[in-house]
Formats: sequence, C-alpha cells, structure tokens
Amino acid sequence: MTPTPAAKPKLVLRNADPKDAPALAALSRKVYGDAAGSTEDALRGQINRFPEGQFVAEYEGEIVGFCSTFIVSEALAFKPHTWMEITGGGFAARHDPDGDFLYGMEVTVDPERRRLRIGQRLYKLRRDLCQHWELKGIVFGGRMPGFARREKDYPTPRAYLDAVVDKKIKDPVVNFQLAQGFSIEGVLANYYADQESKGYAALMVWRNPLAPGPDAARATRPDARLPDAVRVAAVQFRMRRIASLEEFEEQLEFFVDTAADYGADFVAFPEMFTLALLSLDEKNLAPTVAIARVADYKDRFCAFMEKLAVSYNINIIGGTHPTKMANGDIRNVCYVFLRDGSVYVQEKLHPTPTEATWWNIKGGESASVINTDCGPIGVMICYDSEFPEVARHLVDQGALILFVPFCTDERRGYLRVRYCCQARAVENQCYMVLSGIVGNLPNVENMGIHYAESCVMTPSDFPFARDGIAADTPAGAETVAVADLSLKDLLTARQTGSVQNLKDRRFDLYSVRWPAQAKEDGR
Repeated sequence: MTPTPAAKPKLVLRNADPKDAPALAALSRKVYGDAAGSTEDALRGQINRFPEGQFVAEYEGEIVGFCSTFIVSEALAFKPHTWMEITGGGFAARHDPDGDFLYGMEVTVDPERRRLRIGQRLYKLRRDLCQHWELKGIVFGGRMPGFARREKDYPTPRAYLDAVVDKKIKDPVVNFQLAQGFSIEGVLANYYADQESKGYAALMVWRNPLAPGPDAARATRPDARLPDAVRVAAVQFRMRRIASLEEFEEQLEFFVDTAADYGADFVAFPEMFTLALLSLDEKNLAPTVAIARVADYKDRFCAFMEKLAVSYNINIIGGTHPTKMANGDIRNVCYVFLRDGSVYVQEKLHPTPTEATWWNIKGGESASVINTDCGPIGVMICYDSEFPEVARHLVDQGALILFVPFCTDERRGYLRVRYCCQARAVENQCYMVLSGIVGNLPNVENMGIHYAESCVMTPSDFPFARDGIAADTPAGAETVAVADLSLKDLLTARQTGSVQNLKDRRFDLYSVRWPAQAKEDGR
C-alpha cells in the first residue's frame, strides 16, 4: 500500500511553462528593477525554445525563483561575448540542440526567500540536466559585485577574482558559485550593464565528470518534443452576399469540415472575411457605422468558431473580426481557436492608411506567440507582414509557423504581402501560411474588389520545396491550399542548412528591441 503524505510539499521545483511568464517577469523586476532582462516575451522564447532547461521554484504556490539555460557549442561558449550576444537578446535565440555546453543565462531568487537555499537547488538542477543530456559541462558569465568597491586594492578583474579564490577577500556571488563546483575560466569585458561589477563578468565553468569521451556519440538529444510534421490548410474565401447569419456559418463549417477531413492540424481563414455579414443590411452604411455594426457580431462569431474547433478537433486561425475595445476604439483582431477549447487574440499592429481613414481602426500594442499542440505559432495580419521586426519578434519567442490572414484589393497589394512573406520565411527560417479573400461586396464601402493567391511558403533550402512554395491556389478561385510542414526539417535547417540566418545574426551589432524589453542589456 502506497503511503499518503500528510500534507502537500511547500517547496516545489519544476520546469517552467509559458503560462508562468508574467510571474517570472514580475520576479525579475522585483530583484533587478529597471535592469531586468527577463520580459514576458523573452521568457516565452526561452521556454518555447528549450523547455527542459527552464526551472521554477514555487513556495506555497508562489514562484520565488527561476533559472534559464540553453545549449551552445563549446567554441561559442568560450570565445569573448556579451550577455546580449550569447543569449540572442535574452530570448535564448542561439540555443543549439547539437551543442555541447549548457549555458546559464540567469538565476533569480526572491530576496525574501533566500534562506530556503533555492539558488543551491537550481544549480543542482542545472548539473542534473547537463548530465542527462550528456553535455561537456556548464558555462556562464557570473557577476562579481564586490569588484567596484575593491578596485583600488585590486585594479583588474582578474586580480580581484584571484584574491577571492585565495580567500583574501569575499564576494557573495563568486564565493557561492565556487562552492557549487564552478571554476574561473577567464574574464568577460562589457558583458552587461552592472555597475557593481564594472561591466565585467567571471567566465565560470563546471565540467561534467560523466561526459562521454570525445569520440562517443550522445545517447540522448534535446528538443524531441515536437511532432515531426504539421498539416495546414489555408482557406481562400469568396466574399458574396448572404441571406442570413446561418448561411454564413454554414460556409465556415464547410471549410472547417473539409480541412478536418484532410487531417489538417490548422485551418486558416482570411482577414476581414466576416465583413460579409454587412451584406445582410439592405442599404449601404457609412464606413464607421458599418465597422461598428459588424463588431456587434463578435460574441456569436467567437462562440461558433470555438465550438467548431473542439467538435472537429482542429486548430482554427479565425481570420480577423473588427472588435470594439473598452475605450471605444475599433481594432482589427485575429481570434485563434485551439481544439482544446482555448481562445487567443492577436491584434493587427499596423492598420493600413485606408483602414485608418475609412474605418478609424487603431493599431494593437503587442505580438506574442501562441502555444499549440503542434508547437508555438504566431499571427501577423496582412500589413504587419511587411514589417520584418514583427516576424523576428515572434520567431525569437519560438514561433515555427506564422499565419498571415490578408485582404488585398488588387494584384499589386497582394504581391506586397506575398513578397514580404517570402522574405520573412527566408530570413527567419520559418513557415508562412497566407489566407486571403476573393470576390466582392458591392454594398460595403472599401470592400468592392479583392485579389488573392493563398499559399503556404517555406524557407529556400534543400529540404523544402524548390521554389519555397509548399502549396498554392489560383487567383480568384474559392478553394483551400493544403500542405504538410516538417518541423524536423525546419529545426535541422536552422542549425545546419546551406545558410543559417537565425544562427548567424550579429547580436554584437544589432537586435530587435520592443518597448516592453529591458532597458539595460542584461545583468
């Protein structure tokens, strides 16, 4: 008979979940103030890219500590670098499953809970992880907060660290790391904006005594959690007059049913396709009145699509639907309905000039990945795809597939979206799924004509389609583009492809910085 514990454990150590991101970011701000580097978006990127390497400590249900790690090559770990450069802007963007050293990005412990030896426990989890993946060791840049105070006596960081090792002086951080079995490999200059360390960091290393020999193959491999392939369906939707709400819903269900019959994991609808509901009005409405009228259908639309996602066991990228905000603004919003019943929202960030002029639509404020049972995805709505920073930000958070619901009136506008999306696929080594509308709505202002060739795009390299197009549709036809996308090929190409755009970024020269990210470059 299994004994039953008298009470639940107070202190729990576990892997981080993307849902932990707000609490982890709050703890980082509490500990480091304005210099906090762990924003919610960056934390999502770390967790999505290497969930096995992100650990959380909970005490009585409250998160009181966490640590972040990723894998890098030995050459990268031991050459001079900054925190921003090695961590890929704090997103663990340089994580390499084929690397041989675990890199410690951050350890954060609530100062009110430091007597619980949480830091010691997190360091042990790192060592266990390193041995589980049969890596050569752990390396990181460590703070040396006593250096600024002792600089007169020890004018160089190396002299200061030697004095700590020789037990002539004490440094709370360096002494703790030495006690955890780490040794000092060298000094990193300009590592981060830490005045107490004068910008220096000690390059600390722990070598795994159980690491396989130089010629031995690793028996384990990280990042085997994703499905090998994902099937996507992009709906090219024809705008037409409808006689009732039920008729419109029948059209939606037909496409969801068709995609599900094909075994698709995702079905994507276009931008602004719900404006077909305005054809229910017998007379033309002024643009601002019309957009407010269609916003009234939001609750019914979302309830219907949520039901379809669950009943047909498929993830639905719900195109976009104009939505009235609490302050009265209208935004162009994509609702994503997952087959587990959860619903996510991505607002269009960049309204086009006509959207702003005709419909007074305002832009959203953030771009975040959505975690699905087929890996993390992102949504860029039409014009957003023409701004490379948006795609890069989503990919940094771990997105592998980017969905682009679009609405373009003629071929030139369509080609702007298509060419930009092809560039996004190449520069971010990701898949792009474009879903557009055709047909016309003569009685709806600014929705008279439409042009689309919905398609599924890939990076341009040998594992993928020759022309970077996995599936395409003819212009003007109401149809569905279906494609199988290999996540395994995508991740392999990022590490060993003919070109490695993500891996070869110059983080020492440039990075994409969003307002919510840290004001300082690390710690």
